[in-house]
Amino acid sequence: MSDDLLACRRAIEAVRAGVPNRDAVRALGCSQPDIEGKFQQGLRECRELAEQGKQARGLLVAGDFGTGKSHLLEYIHHLALEQNFVSSKVVISKETPLYDPSKFYRSAIDAAVVPGKQGDALREIAQTLDTCSGYVRFYQRVTSDKSGLDSRFGATLYIYENERDPEPRDRAIRFWSGRKLNISEIKKDLKLLGESVTYPLRKISEKELAQQRFRFASQLMVAAGYSGWVLLVDEVELIGQYSWLQRAKSYAELARWMGVLGEDKGYPAIFTVFAITPVFETAVLEGKHDKDNVPARLTLRGTSDDLLLAGEAERGMREIPKAVRLKPLERDQIEAVADKLRDIHAKAYQWNPSAVQAPSEGLRSTSMRTHVRTWVNQWDLQRLYPDYRPDIEAVPVEQRFEEDKDLEVSTEENEGEDATAA
Repeated sequence: MSDDLLACRRAIEAVRAGVPNRDAVRALGCSQPDIEGKFQQGLRECRELAEQGKQARGLLVAGDFGTGKSHLLEYIHHLALEQNFVSSKVVISKETPLYDPSKFYRSAIDAAVVPGKQGDALREIAQTLDTCSGYVRFYQRVTSDKSGLDSRFGATLYIYENERDPEPRDRAIRFWSGRKLNISEIKKDLKLLGESVTYPLRKISEKELAQQRFRFASQLMVAAGYSGWVLLVDEVELIGQYSWLQRAKSYAELARWMGVLGEDKGYPAIFTVFAITPVFETAVLEGKHDKDNVPARLTLRGTSDDLLLAGEAERGMREIPKAVRLKPLERDQIEAVADKLRDIHAKAYQWNPSAVQAPSEGLRSTSMRTHVRTWVNQWDLQRLYPDYRPDIEAVPVEQRFEEDKDLEVSTEENEGEDATAA
């Protein structure tokens, strides 16, 4: 099977399953030039501001189910890689809640793709440290008292640089990747290197450690010669099913990632794109009265942490109505996509699919995913049963925002307590 034929089949399988991949987005392209332009601008700002230790403004896009949000994220994921950014696609889920920085970091770093590399992101990057022109400055920054990073990062960086035994070096990388590393192990490795007093190890919460990991990892990527780190976060609307307190924490995290909490709480060298459904604003911010109730309930709790969270959550909620909307495709654009997809299906299975009927005015509002799945199913059936005339019915997906107790279990381990095992 030729590479071209294989690529066409992978593309068809992806759109049939509703999960866009590299082959699909290469073949179909992107029909959202305005958002693509804003993304390109964000990449430029991320490069420029990283040198100043500042965070680029995040981008929030909104589109209904099936309108192409996931396709867009896959498309700009490859744009980021082509421009020398490390890029991660993250889907908000029970395993990756937005309100839990520890889990969010592990998902982001596990999903990270390094341009031109195939393996684990931080492991691939660490292997290039000896030859990185920016490594010395990075090391000095991390080990400086003004770095804002816990001494664990300087200690593990020292261990990785000076230890020849692969086991301690592997422990350092796993710590950078979000895994636990006992203080006793760090002290033992430092002692063997004759470095017992330079890196005092204090207590730190899991939440703070996760936030510092984002800063460390993004700076490490820049030191290794990459332009920065792009995070593409899909299905953000799932936070509407959290408890009110978890929603509050999620709104605060959204504000942090959008870059509206101030430089001291930002993530230099990281550019983030969030995708959400537009109904979230009316169903959750207004329907559940989060705009008023979340800050009010936090204020009633009265602690300094709750008052701080109330302000941050408000800032995050104010970002949601500003989301850039995906534009619905015009009739000629839908026809162009149909022609491209028909050509791919023809090459994939070496046959001649029938032309699809142009959507009527009433069907132009139908989601792009519905159009695509209808066309592919029609061609699949006609290819296997030439005399069959399929009658395909599409049922809209109803989006729900009831609180889901299965999402209420947080793993913000030891937050606010001694995280000595971290």
